[in-house]
Amino acid sequence: MLRLVTYNVRRCLGTDGQLSPARIARILAACRPDVVALQELDVGRLRTGGVDQAHAIAAHLGMTAHFHAALRVLEEEYGDAILSALPSRLVRAEALPGPAGREPRGALWAAVTLGEDEVQIVNTHLGLGRRERLAQAEALLGPRWLGDPACTGPVALVGDLNAVPGSRVYRRFAARLTDAHRAAPSRTRCTFPSRLPLLRLDHVFVGGGFEVVRAETYRGPGARLASDHLPLVADLRVAARSAASRGALAEAAR
Repeated sequence: MLRLVTYNVRRCLGTDGQLSPARIARILAACRPDVVALQELDVGRLRTGGVDQAHAIAAHLGMTAHFHAALRVLEEEYGDAILSALPSRLVRAEALPGPAGREPRGALWAAVTLGEDEVQIVNTHLGLGRRERLAQAEALLGPRWLGDPACTGPVALVGDLNAVPGSRVYRRFAARLTDAHRAAPSRTRCTFPSRLPLLRLDHVFVGGGFEVVRAETYRGPGARLASDHLPLVADLRVAARSAASRGALAEAAR
């Protein structure tokens, strides 16, 4: 079983105006994750005290961090990360297409070892414009990302997609992958804004051998204050067919 959390942390600035990577880490620790996908992290930025938020949160959780800077100005960086308590390796981290003058967007892909399986996790934060998001979604579905032959077996595409269910971008992903919230036997809940959640902008899409056991937002103590989004927690299991295929390959190798 893999517990995966995706969380837009808004540079660790809470809705109460408090800046606290430690509070974000406490929220995440309460979720008991194996892998965490984070969006809107500051690394070495003056506005947040020069802290490397990705590695500070990872250190609190006893995890390793893979970070991608979607935006870089001199030594200041802003972007997304995948943290893992399991063995992991960074496969790809790069920019996504977007119009000039808008905030740059990116994605990163990590391969995580789960027992005898290697699972693929892609984390992203899409733009605010509809055309921009659609171009970014097409890139993620293309040969550099989900269409890459190396992106096989159990795969999860997660993050703040800035797209609600039913939107064009959502439908593009749903045509190829399974929305964990709709597959799980738990009630669908919104993630934004955290104080009074009305929209489901944060998503976990799975395919290639993952079964969804549970998917829900975390609303424990402090979650409504720590960021303007709520964390989305998904419990994923490698499908029996993947395990059977693994056994057949092992038998063939003897």
